[in-house]
Amino acid sequence: MVDVTFKRPELDHDDLVVDIGLASDTLKRILAEFTLSNLDDVDEFKGRNTTTEFMAKVVFDRLAHAIREGELGEGGRHLTALAVTLHESHIAWASYEGGL
Repeated sequence: MVDVTFKRPELDHDDLVVDIGLASDTLKRILAEFTLSNLDDVDEFKGRNTTTEFMAKVVFDRLAHAIREGELGEGGRHLTALAVTLHESHIAWASYEGGL
């Protein structure tokens, strides 16, 4: 399971942080790249330890790029930070967070 926290200092004129529909669609697209994949076979990850923490940062980086490209709409341009949490199980998870 993946959780993403979208952060901004003020709500938009519709009292939203971000359009959650656009955010969900973008996250699904990003995650689909890794679904049913052996991460050790991904050229981009060769020589890396594909830990939960590493993958949380990968998702963070791709989502941050999508935000900069406008994929989360105008509201997404006002986001100031993200936190991406990947759950290994109901008792173990790791997060990566940072500013945008």
